[in-house]
Amino acid sequence: MPTNSFTDLSRINVRGGDGGAGCMSFRREAFVPRGGPDGGDGGSGGSVILECDPQLSSLIDYRFKHHFRAGRGTHGQGSRRHGADGKDLVLAVPLGTQVRELDPKTMETLYEIADLTEAGQRVVVAAGGVGGKGNTHFVTSVRRAPAFAEKGEPAREHWIELEMKLVADVALVGLPSVGKSSLIARMSAARPKIADYPFTTLTPNLGVVRTREGASFVIADVPGLIEGASEGKGLGHEFLRHIERSSLILHVVDVTGGYEGIDPVDAYHTINAELAAYAPTLAERPQMLVANKCDMPGVDEAISRLRAVAKTDGRPFFEVSAVTGAGLDRLMSATASEVSRLRKAAVSGSDAAAAALSEELERTRQRRERKIFVSRESSHVWRVSGSAIERMVVQTDWDNDEAVAYLQHRFARLGLDAALAEAGCAEGDEVRILGFAFSYEGGEGKGGDRGERADATQDAAAGLRAPTGLDGRDTPCQDGEHDTDG
Repeated sequence: MPTNSFTDLSRINVRGGDGGAGCMSFRREAFVPRGGPDGGDGGSGGSVILECDPQLSSLIDYRFKHHFRAGRGTHGQGSRRHGADGKDLVLAVPLGTQVRELDPKTMETLYEIADLTEAGQRVVVAAGGVGGKGNTHFVTSVRRAPAFAEKGEPAREHWIELEMKLVADVALVGLPSVGKSSLIARMSAARPKIADYPFTTLTPNLGVVRTREGASFVIADVPGLIEGASEGKGLGHEFLRHIERSSLILHVVDVTGGYEGIDPVDAYHTINAELAAYAPTLAERPQMLVANKCDMPGVDEAISRLRAVAKTDGRPFFEVSAVTGAGLDRLMSATASEVSRLRKAAVSGSDAAAAALSEELERTRQRRERKIFVSRESSHVWRVSGSAIERMVVQTDWDNDEAVAYLQHRFARLGLDAALAEAGCAEGDEVRILGFAFSYEGGEGKGGDRGERADATQDAAAGLRAPTGLDGRDTPCQDGEHDTDG
């Protein structure tokens, strides 16, 4: 049996490239007895980027491959030679792709990352790790020869969800076998499968309709809906999402009642009830009622009742035949006019709305980046997490006392002591960050100097200390917990 190539929902694991380490080096030249530090920076890792490609029609590329990695940065070298940045990995996705962050434990949606609706639109879904700074960056008026450099930042690995929703001006909806596929085949160049049994259409079809007046619009034919579609019955949950982006709905009703003899008015109410149950906004979407198979005998009474219902609901009514083509020119012209009107109305506020959404997503990202989370693991053990503070930890060379002292100074400037004190951390408690443990010595009166200190090795302002007996050096804690959100 051939595999269905249409995929509109996929989950993938993405990771940027690790950053390269900065170099600890000193200038060595003849006749230059006191050459200063000249360690170059490590290169930043490449990022995983999603790019909107209008040539794609589904997420089939991510059906069988789920792990994607960008290139890593190279290490810095002496003589201020910086490492090369890692190569970005660009993944193409179709128009109308929504991107969401997933909880790594439950795989539930945490928040929306982006909504890609324009050709060429890009979003970074896995940023590369920052390259470590060389020792040239740590020179101060009194620290003339810093003997440490930063390590490269490991890239974050996480799961995201891709959901494609068709970007079409018009959506054809109705019960199975009402003639939707025949209509789109008659109105456009689309060639969907057409047969006289329910659920002939198993995947959405897109077609471009051009009227005699030269106007055009994109129309989508989705699989037929049944009662209970909003609850997942039939193919409802799979394809109702593709109606959401359409600005206009063409509601197709079989006036003959089909092979099941369904009353046309009941069919009309059934579908509208399912649309409202799935998303209340769909029930309020502009809608045209299309009575199909009007060339069949004995349908005058059904057409009259449908026309009366459409008038009551304030919706345009059209009598057509997908077989003979009767009434299609009128339907296509009216649809093109309504689409044009809706486009003009949407454009007026779309740019401002898109800009506002982009700004809000960026503000949210920055807030998450800066936030410090403190939680109690046991009576005298605390866990600290947060992107910014974890990045500092992983970029520290723990075999270098000078580098560790500098990190403690950065903790004080970041406000970690205040956050611990506010949470209730007492002197002597153990504070854990990633796989490292520190001893808390109290935040009162400590960390008051928020400016750049001349020498970070003089760390008396730091409220965190390494555990006693470790020669001032922090060591990995053996609790088995390693947070990868850095």
